[in-house]
Amino acid sequence: MSDSVAYDVTAGVATITLNRPDAMNSLDTATKVALRDAIQAAAEDDAVRCVVLTGTGRAFCVGQDLKEHIQLLQANDLDALWSTVPDHFAPMALALAEMPKPVIAAVNGVAAGAGASLAFACDFRIVAETAGFNLAFAGIALSCDTGISWTLPRLVGQARATELLYFPRTVPAAEALTLGLASSVVPADELATATNELATRLASGPTLAYGSIRQSLAYSATHTLAEALVFEAGKMQLTGGTEDHNNAVASFVAKEKPSFNGR
Repeated sequence: MSDSVAYDVTAGVATITLNRPDAMNSLDTATKVALRDAIQAAAEDDAVRCVVLTGTGRAFCVGQDLKEHIQLLQANDLDALWSTVPDHFAPMALALAEMPKPVIAAVNGVAAGAGASLAFACDFRIVAETAGFNLAFAGIALSCDTGISWTLPRLVGQARATELLYFPRTVPAAEALTLGLASSVVPADELATATNELATRLASGPTLAYGSIRQSLAYSATHTLAEALVFEAGKMQLTGGTEDHNNAVASFVAKEKPSFNGR
């Protein structure tokens, strides 16, 4: 996609890699555009059945590039400063959270600010034991963005989310696992292997069923039980008519392990 964002699709897995290691994968405008476009491309590509988001070097992503932010402040370029939330950060969060396929964050290093927000929008966060999360927004007197006000309370509860956002600190991997911020923690040199194993499993699974489950969980968070039941019924009808479901039923009858094609 660009020098700062690598995009690869192999065996149904789209891997999106932030590649600004010298800047701890901070997000300047060019990187935000490339990352947004890569996430949206993966969401829309039917050949992609699982998405992995990761970084290079010692950081996953430390959020907004503050050097660029300071330059815009000094230039009094308010349009560029604040349009980035609706133009870049919000579309990234929506695409990650709403795409009809599983998403993994392979957290190779610190995830701070919007970097943490991006990780929290994924289904799974495989975290290197040397990594951590820092919800840095209030530390520079800013509110929060990239969907973290929606995702974080659903991971850790309202009270803990408030504490983490009010009083930023680096939450190490082991604590992140206890809190529910991490799905699993692995040695740093095993991160790629653990991520590949999970991504391969998900990419060979019932993609439409996974997508429908993701959408049902998101829908239920803001709707009544009665409304959620209607939504579930629609998704059940949708997935019940898929090739994957028919193959799975036939395999069950034949006492064979089913295979899924994502259709």
